[in-house]
Amino acid sequence: MTILAPTPPIYYIYNMTLQTHILVRAVWLLAVMTVFASAGEVTPPQGAVRNLTVGDFMPHPNVGKDFNETWSYQFVFDNGTRAFVNYALLQVPASGQKVTCDMTFWNFKGKTYTVGRQYPPERLKADKNSGTIDIKGEYKMENKPGKGHRVYFTADKGGKFLLDVTFESAETGKVIGNGVWNVSKEKLGQYIHIPYGRVSGKIAYNNDTLTVKGYAYMDQIWQSAQATDMVRRTINFSTNARNPMYAGRVSLSTKGELMGYVIYNGPEGAKVARPTSLKDGSSDYDGKRFPKEALEIQWTDGVPALTFAVNKTYQKASLLDKIDSWVARQAMKLAAGGEILFYRGRSEGPQAKKIDWAVTGVKD
Repeated sequence: MTILAPTPPIYYIYNMTLQTHILVRAVWLLAVMTVFASAGEVTPPQGAVRNLTVGDFMPHPNVGKDFNETWSYQFVFDNGTRAFVNYALLQVPASGQKVTCDMTFWNFKGKTYTVGRQYPPERLKADKNSGTIDIKGEYKMENKPGKGHRVYFTADKGGKFLLDVTFESAETGKVIGNGVWNVSKEKLGQYIHIPYGRVSGKIAYNNDTLTVKGYAYMDQIWQSAQATDMVRRTINFSTNARNPMYAGRVSLSTKGELMGYVIYNGPEGAKVARPTSLKDGSSDYDGKRFPKEALEIQWTDGVPALTFAVNKTYQKASLLDKIDSWVARQAMKLAAGGEILFYRGRSEGPQAKKIDWAVTGVKD
């Protein structure tokens, strides 16, 4: 909310000389300008908390030349394997807009495998009636996120990859109002579709196929500008149980201001809250570098603070894994101000639960 300084009372001005009058008005204008200059660059979404719809899941209108949108999944399987899947519409420097599909298997029989593909944007087909997004028949997000939502990924590049899993259950996805954060002159939409759900299906690499069960988290982000023009660092996290449950994504703007939200499930039921402060160890965290100690996030609406260590990672991945050509990779690094990395890990959470987390940002 912007607070305007009051206009000097007229009866007070009448007894002043013209020079004094001008001076007072100049001081008042300076005060107004100072208030505007100190106003934050981040404005949260407008409206009440609500359940997500299939319309939120569908691709959003392109609102800028650098518009980008990503649907992200984290699968944590009971056998110790993890899968990270991202489908995105991105502006790839030197290549234009592309549909990108990438997946990482971590600890697939003790090894890590990554694949990234990109295609012309017309290969992405969205059908609101069936709640399905299809990319050339080889990648699918089928049915509205929730129970029965299916994720399908197949690729043959550096090995044959397959993921085909379906949500057997899912906690309700929620969003604040229209889901759109204003960041200076740009916009960021954020939607937590599945804060926690149980999944089953199969994954494969080359001739090795595994039947899997586990839990998963899924969210969606769109941005009107390149991510690094709006955000310094992003932290997303989920718990391996539905109660107590913390699931969400928190970002720091280029000026270090907080945005994002969490879906929390505790003794009083589900709540949606925004972050009010973020610390790395004992210090306020501004996102200029990757955190080194334990993150502590304080929330609105009486949601208990969330603390988890980020000093140990089990994987470091790069956005460049999604980009095919060397020229495009170099152009992407130049446009982003460096290489964008994903630090992933698992830490102790509340009440002996585990927190699966990822921190994203430009390489230190």
